[in-house]
Amino acid sequence: MGKGVMMLQLLEKVIELENWTEGKGLIIRGAKNTFSSGSDLNAVKALGTPEDGMAVCMFMQNTLTRFMRLPLISVALVQGRALGGGAEVTTACDFRLMTTESEIRFVHKEMGIIPSWGGATRLVEIIGGRQALKVLSGALKLDSEKALNIGMVDDILPSSDETECLKEAQEWLQQFIKGPPEVIRALKKSVSSCKELCLEEALQRERDLLGTVWGGPANLEAVARKGKFNK
Repeated sequence: MGKGVMMLQLLEKVIELENWTEGKGLIIRGAKNTFSSGSDLNAVKALGTPEDGMAVCMFMQNTLTRFMRLPLISVALVQGRALGGGAEVTTACDFRLMTTESEIRFVHKEMGIIPSWGGATRLVEIIGGRQALKVLSGALKLDSEKALNIGMVDDILPSSDETECLKEAQEWLQQFIKGPPEVIRALKKSVSSCKELCLEEALQRERDLLGTVWGGPANLEAVARKGKFNK
């Protein structure tokens, strides 16, 4: 499948998810037990001019930003390798899970380019500037253990079997999406706005979001139970 086709399909999927009003969470993974082998050098050569590269960059930045803004708690399930653009996609998720054999590699430097789909910006947010420099320069290779140690991934799944692995990831995600969709979605929106807005705007957004759930069914039910949290 061509890279361009995959990019268009990703955008189509994001649009579909934007219209999924009942959703709470999602898992993004690759086919055939490989997250994404990234684009090859021929694809980069075929892009030719800086303008072409810039157009792809704008398209993917826009798609991944829309993906991040989805009111769904997202997990990247990294089986096999996540290289280049694939590594950048993992940074657009709230959480990342790996299997013991998997690896995440930002191979951009080896291809004479840098991450441009927002991957570098988000990587700094996830692991901080110093670690991001180590990873982007290739000095730090992200196998599952190292990725877990520096906080790039949240857990290493015991299984490497494709089907089993997905089951484990679904179970792992469950802990975050228990409860009514409107509450989970408001939580995610609130966290997203903190990342994107300055303090005043983020605080205003938090107030607005509270208005969408205060006095709602889940809130009223909790009040009726007298809010006993110690059970």
